[in-house]
Amino acid sequence: MTGLGLGLDLGTSGVRSAVVDSGGAVLSMARASYGNAADRRDPERWWGAVQECLHAQIKALVARDINAQDIAHIAVDGTSGSLVLTDGALGPVTQALMYDDGGFEAEATTIARHTPDPHITRGSNSALARAMRLVAEDTDGRAAHLLHQADFIAARLRGGGAVSDVNNALKTGCDPKNATWPDWIGALLPARLLPDLVMPGAVIGSISPNIANQFSLSKHAIIHAGTTDSIAAFLAAVPAKEGAAVTSIGTTLAIKLFSRTRIDAPECGLYAHRLGDGWLVGGASNTGGGVLRAHFSDEQLELLSARIDGSKPSGLDYYPLKKPGERFPINDPGLRPRLTPRPDNDADFLHGMLEGIARIEHRAYASLQDRGAPVPDRILTAGGASRNPALTQIRERILGRPVQAAHEIEAAIGAARLALSP
Repeated sequence: MTGLGLGLDLGTSGVRSAVVDSGGAVLSMARASYGNAADRRDPERWWGAVQECLHAQIKALVARDINAQDIAHIAVDGTSGSLVLTDGALGPVTQALMYDDGGFEAEATTIARHTPDPHITRGSNSALARAMRLVAEDTDGRAAHLLHQADFIAARLRGGGAVSDVNNALKTGCDPKNATWPDWIGALLPARLLPDLVMPGAVIGSISPNIANQFSLSKHAIIHAGTTDSIAAFLAAVPAKEGAAVTSIGTTLAIKLFSRTRIDAPECGLYAHRLGDGWLVGGASNTGGGVLRAHFSDEQLELLSARIDGSKPSGLDYYPLKKPGERFPINDPGLRPRLTPRPDNDADFLHGMLEGIARIEHRAYASLQDRGAPVPDRILTAGGASRNPALTQIRERILGRPVQAAHEIEAAIGAARLALSP
């Protein structure tokens, strides 16, 4: 068995790996934790967890009589917008700033003075703002590289270098179409720190001989540019082809649709990532399972959902949010939840909430199609929503499309498939 792909996924709490064959079928998976919550900001703990995960992955392959030497292609995905500064030897000179870190109002004000349009690099929690804060914290000027989380691990696997894919670098300010940094970014960040830019899946080098020896991998294994965790999860669920659509409904709701046409509309929270010969367009709403769990336990949700006839309208007009503020398909930080009137019957209340979530999803896809995106023939679903039959029935009625649970949703699988892509 030759030409296997290995994907490494750096998530919020730990690392997962997947090995797939040349056809993309999953052969084996493994995982390792960062440790406590503080460790997720320690880049050396990222690397330690990657090493633990690789040891576990190789052991799992051996148990299945699969030779790790057959792994020919490797790619890494990471949380979007998580960044670290390193020295020339890839030693961190700062702690990482993570995708959910905010509070960079001063940086956001400076960004707004230099960017030519209101792009996704703006905002007090933008990746570019985080990068600026890291540079300010490097008071002794030891930094040589600004690296996204996936870049850092890929560089460690290669034994050096600073390369980023345009998906991870999008919110740091890159031009994803041409894989270049804009002229204006030099006013905000030292150009010498910026990584070289390539497309996701591009060959960026060979594995370090030391790393190959450490894990009994082939010294000929190729490292490919990776992507973000959410895009890798999309690739795990479905191939990137025109009209492919995935809705993830976990704590929040996010949609992604593959389109040949680039669609950017930051005014409504819509953005586009380059992927292959097209664009993965979408956005994320603050609705989802988080607001449901603010009112019901998991057990209550299961019992009440069983009493709902999703083929019939509830008669309620809700916009379910846990607190004021929405990102997409309405970009309004002051948008207030709408969950009144509340029926006396809890099942009726939940029915209205599920319909509200489905209407937001419908509006999200409609906003894409209004701007030229294709209409999906079906919608794959990841997250807890895929296990709720009532919500599935409601979504099919409101979306007017078949709704199916995605067979694979692990980002590590998507990263492995990306490594094998042409």
